[in-house]
Amino acid sequence: MILKPQLQDFKNIGYYSGRIIVGISLTMLVPMVVGLLFGEINPALDFLIGAEIALFIGLILTRLCFTKKDLNWMQGMVVVSLSWLAAMLVGAIPLYLSGHWGSYLDACFETMSGFATTGLTLARDIDHLSYAHNLWRHLIMFIGGQGIVVVAVSSFAKGLSGAFKMYVGEARDEKVLPNVIYTARFIWLVSIVYLILSTLVLGTVGIANGMKPVNAFFHGACLFMAAFDTGGFTPQSQNMLYYHSLAFEVITIVIMLLGAMNFNLHYRIWTGDRREIWKNIETRTLSITILLTFLIVVIGLSQVGSYPSALIMFRKGFYQLISGHTGTGYSTIYARQFIDEWGNLAIVGLIIAMALGGGACSTAGGIKMLRLGVIAEALKQDVRRIILPERAVVEQRLHHLKEIFLEDKQVRAALLITVSYLVLYGIGTLIGMFYGYSFLESLFESTSAAANVGLSCGITTPGMAAGLKLTYIVQMWAGRLEFMSVFTLIGFFVAVVKGK
Repeated sequence: MILKPQLQDFKNIGYYSGRIIVGISLTMLVPMVVGLLFGEINPALDFLIGAEIALFIGLILTRLCFTKKDLNWMQGMVVVSLSWLAAMLVGAIPLYLSGHWGSYLDACFETMSGFATTGLTLARDIDHLSYAHNLWRHLIMFIGGQGIVVVAVSSFAKGLSGAFKMYVGEARDEKVLPNVIYTARFIWLVSIVYLILSTLVLGTVGIANGMKPVNAFFHGACLFMAAFDTGGFTPQSQNMLYYHSLAFEVITIVIMLLGAMNFNLHYRIWTGDRREIWKNIETRTLSITILLTFLIVVIGLSQVGSYPSALIMFRKGFYQLISGHTGTGYSTIYARQFIDEWGNLAIVGLIIAMALGGGACSTAGGIKMLRLGVIAEALKQDVRRIILPERAVVEQRLHHLKEIFLEDKQVRAALLITVSYLVLYGIGTLIGMFYGYSFLESLFESTSAAANVGLSCGITTPGMAAGLKLTYIVQMWAGRLEFMSVFTLIGFFVAVVKGK
């Protein structure tokens, strides 16, 4: 028998969702102030209006649903999944008011892409977008990479138990530190330190390449926020191709790899345990998959003869591969070049890289290296059981921050999420084909959306069908949250309708 949710369930969900919406409204003050500093009055007003609407909604929810009770697991999961949808809806308001998005749906697509660190865009004329709106696009990517709930629990969480339930619902099932609030604050510490250092480096390179100092450091900050949070937005419509700089490309490769690393691994490095880099199953698996997928890409590109020299292969082939594998979405080629110049084999190699993603408890999307490593180790274990005598005892261990004995529940969990991703990739592919695109194009775009990558082969444009826009929004949302909180939300609605 399905139990119908009680009034207290709705009050808890509404109250905590309201607090998160209030937090989002306050972040809109940052681009509003930047707009005022640059003399952008209308953009500043866009964010003032957006902040007021979000604050009003948030305060209404916290007043109507006021409670002192903590969240249980179901409520925490529902709060997370609803908060991301609410963030999309209110975050889209200032973008839509700018006039650079053709509809409110397009602006919602942009904000979901930003919060989910995907990088697919429907913006029109980015090159003439205000500083304020451009900053907001990258700031929501920075917030989404760390996690909307991480922002909330690191600043005004009301209880450790409820905080952890929201934290897990946001696809972060590992705590760096024993206290989840301290974990969230450590994640922000790492991100802000890297932000300052990388902005200085990228800004300096920009000045050396002839950019004005203000523009150089603004671009540096935006590029870091999108690269470290494995997003893919840039301040210019040509993406990384705009800069025509090998130095920019090398630096962003390093930042993208840092963003794809587990925050637990960052903690180990920061505390001096650098050996963990080579011992950890995630980094080993990532190294192997990068080599294998790049080999596929190189063979495919060599067949069609697109990039004859090693340097061009690095800047056009390897850069796209790392961008796809880390889930970033930065590109040094135009979208249609994937279809026109890469050939089928190279595209398949890139699609595999996008589907696999980066590290668990990182800003990257996709299946994740830890799950792939667990499945590979389980396969090895089963092969040994077949080969060895029946009486032989087979125990499989893997190293992820510590020595772990492989258990069936770990393998089942890894397989469940992996299959869920594969199904999501497939559904998006079928819908893309329904709208008239080829199988390979549809698979490319679907994988990019669901794995929160942001590379495009040309399907994602302001003129694409509304049904496809909605499909990719759902894919970005479900892929970023890694399904469990989404499944819980669906179950919650079923209980509301059918529960007794």
